[in-house]
Amino acid sequence: MPFSATDTAHMQRALELAKATLGLASPNPQVGCVLAHDNVVVGEGAHRFDLRDHAEVVALKQAGEQAGGATAYVTLEPCSHYGRTGPCANALLDAGVARVVAATLDPNPLVATRGMAILENGGVVAEHGLLQAEARAMNDAFARHILTGLPLVTLKSALSVDGKLAPLPIQRTANAPFWLTGTAAREEVHRFRHASDAILTGIGTVLADDPLITDRSNLQRRRRLMRVVLDTRCRLPLTSRLVESANEDLIVFCSRSAPNDRQRALRQRGAIVEPMPTLTPAQRGTQSSKLELDLRAILKRLGELDLLSVLLESGPGLNAAFLNAGLVDKVVLFFSETELGDQAIPFATGGPSPFALIEQLSNIDRCDFVSELTNGARQLDACVRGTLHDPWAETFTLTPTSAA
Repeated sequence: MPFSATDTAHMQRALELAKATLGLASPNPQVGCVLAHDNVVVGEGAHRFDLRDHAEVVALKQAGEQAGGATAYVTLEPCSHYGRTGPCANALLDAGVARVVAATLDPNPLVATRGMAILENGGVVAEHGLLQAEARAMNDAFARHILTGLPLVTLKSALSVDGKLAPLPIQRTANAPFWLTGTAAREEVHRFRHASDAILTGIGTVLADDPLITDRSNLQRRRRLMRVVLDTRCRLPLTSRLVESANEDLIVFCSRSAPNDRQRALRQRGAIVEPMPTLTPAQRGTQSSKLELDLRAILKRLGELDLLSVLLESGPGLNAAFLNAGLVDKVVLFFSETELGDQAIPFATGGPSPFALIEQLSNIDRCDFVSELTNGARQLDACVRGTLHDPWAETFTLTPTSAA
């Protein structure tokens, strides 16, 4: 039987509950649950990491005895294993739930279908596939991490209308940010930062802009946004705003040959300094003696730290390096109406132009941001975002049990 309009309405509500946990669930997935008898909702819940209980358990506690005979609408397959809590599939069985509708199965092939099997073996009607795309998009970072051990990487850049990052250094103020986009677009960037576990940039950007790189969305988050700098020779100034504000939230990845005194000085000021391997000439495809950090090893290390999502805010060198290595999963590009000209700093040196990159994206979304200027005029900035690599693609093919 196809899913009904009532089923869809309840799953939409479960997705709303899950969405409200942004910044509060990581490193666990965002999950929402609704318990209902037809149109009557008897329990709702969402998972917040610090509160331990999974969404299903929160909803069951609210419903109490009314959970018996109800349908549970959950945005992710109920878990089947013991972790910080017991299996939610068993909790639903014990409560006497008659039917479970999951938006999507668990992306982990070692876990997927097992929760549904527990329910079916217990006599519960178990279905999945309702609003699956929406549910998956919410947990892309969880899927990437559980399948590969790596965080989801989103490349974000603010560009001129002709696809440039910034004017030449001699045309701008040193050690200060250069704003291409207006306030409305920059507020959206902070919402992207809020949705991320870490922001990654390179030493070149730090030396040019002296950025703070913080989440200024004013939205609640359960753990600090980690600020990550790739700095091969440990050149990060001790007087930079990043170092002066370090509070166990600044990671500096350097080469193993970086000066020990510089590493020690940064650690003394609160930075976490981790020497990492560099690429060999064969790996780089060049005989150049330039040291280049192993980006995949860095992402693996961030994954080991349970950082599921990384926002890449960097200059042309790192943009190209991540893109050429195939390590970017999503792209967010803001375009201002300003034209900078051919001599301006490019988007990705040795990599694709932003316009060529857009041609490679799937699931493209376009929107505009309008900022009010002090002189009464308005600034219009366009945003294009899309997917380069589907983080769910490495799992098995999931076929919905009913037509959504």
